Amino acid sequence: MRRVVAYMLMSLDGVAEEPSDFITEWDDVMDDNLARVIATQDTVLLGRHMYEEWARFWPESDIEPFASFINAVPKYVVTSSELTTPWSNCSRVDGDLAAVVAELKSADGGDIGVHGSIALTQSMLEAGLVDDLHLVVAPVLQGHGRPLFVDRTSVPLTLTSCVTSPSGALLLEYRVG
Repeated sequence: MRRVVAYMLMSLDGVAEEPSDFITEWDDVMDDNLARVIATQDTVLLGRHMYEEWARFWPESDIEPFASFINAVPKYVVTSSELTTPWSNCSRVDGDLAAVVAELKSADGGDIGVHGSIALTQSMLEAGLVDDLHLVVAPVLQGHGRPLFVDRTSVPLTLTSCVTSPSGALLLEYRVG
């Protein structure tokens, strides 16, 4: 069965909103980590806000390895609203999130990625729909912005990997549950 892998960029104090404001250095170790994560993924789930933001940015971007990946991979946008910004390989999914994830997990294929979608990741963690959580934790206290972890149900995690990049970021991998 396929695994759901959530990949998030965050500050040391847990802020996940606008990572370009606090990730000021990106190094080769971080690039290799991202390339390894997306190499196993052939499907992505996005929240509505992330879809709108990324559909305007990634089609014209040459930031690799992510641009080629995110533009080509099938993307399922979890929203009740119609998708208005054109972007290749996007489909809207509405309704029971657990049913959508179960259907995707039961299909053939690689891992299912969840990237940069704070509310979607929070909902999926709370519902027990995430199998692995990969965090890039920048060495900065951001002090403002939406955090990834707020008053939610307790979610047990098992650390499976911890690497420090040359720029001081922590690359953390957890198995959920």
